[in-house]
Amino acid sequence: MLTEEFLRYLKYERAYSQKTIEAYSNDLKEFRSFFEERIDSVFAPETVDADIVRQWEVYLLEHERMSARSVNRKLSALKSFFRYLLKSKKIASNPLHLLSGPKTKKPLPCFIKEKDMLEVLDGDFFGDDFEGIRNRLIVETLYDTGMRRSELAGLKDSDVDMSAMLLKVTGKRNKQRLIPFAQRLKGQIEHYWEMRRRDVGETDGWLFVNANGQQISADVVYKVVKSALNNIPMLSKRSPHVLRHTFATSMLNNGAELNAVKELLGHSSLASTSVYTHTTFEELKRMYHAHPRAK
Repeated sequence: MLTEEFLRYLKYERAYSQKTIEAYSNDLKEFRSFFEERIDSVFAPETVDADIVRQWEVYLLEHERMSARSVNRKLSALKSFFRYLLKSKKIASNPLHLLSGPKTKKPLPCFIKEKDMLEVLDGDFFGDDFEGIRNRLIVETLYDTGMRRSELAGLKDSDVDMSAMLLKVTGKRNKQRLIPFAQRLKGQIEHYWEMRRRDVGETDGWLFVNANGQQISADVVYKVVKSALNNIPMLSKRSPHVLRHTFATSMLNNGAELNAVKELLGHSSLASTSVYTHTTFEELKRMYHAHPRAK
């Protein structure tokens, strides 16, 4: 049977997990049942067209009350099945080639209000030992520059230009960019270097290190940030990426141009950066509702 052949292909040639294979199997069974009920005929892949698949999408959305995300996942399974059939020459053409699924509403990026961020950075949460100074600098650097946690973990001492107050950051696909930093961060880096020389000693040139002098990992950066952001009770997400979102939102709220924010974040296109304009617009709407004429 073609479905069983496809599932064996996923297992042995594509090395899909058993859970994923079971999900694909269930999705294909559901479509087969829908097809046979609507067409009143035994399921045959060569008789499937885009119209019946669109009917299935509508059925899932309106009758089964499924989310657009869930429907797209089921549609992905069906598309994979027909691509396999075309590749193995079981069908002459793929009826789903140009079919698109329902649009999903992307959630707005979570960001932190300035007063909440300052309470974390200026509080006594971090401590005054080497680890505390390092952890405060990690959070401050992510908040001040918007870099990714992997980029921060990959910083070297040589990437810090104190005279020009610039950080050389290596991003995705080894693309490098320069991010300026302010006097406050400069002072914190100098204090951290002093503590590191006293408590850790010689290192291999990495900026952020553990107590043994070894390069810090991205996982440690995540744990440091999550622990620090636990001090903000109503925050829905607590990760380094929230600080990246916060950086971008703050820049745009304070008049930065979208192209400038794009370059600072290391995005390859404006499409990735433009999501933050929606965030700032939502913030403006919330502020407007405080106006007496808005009530």
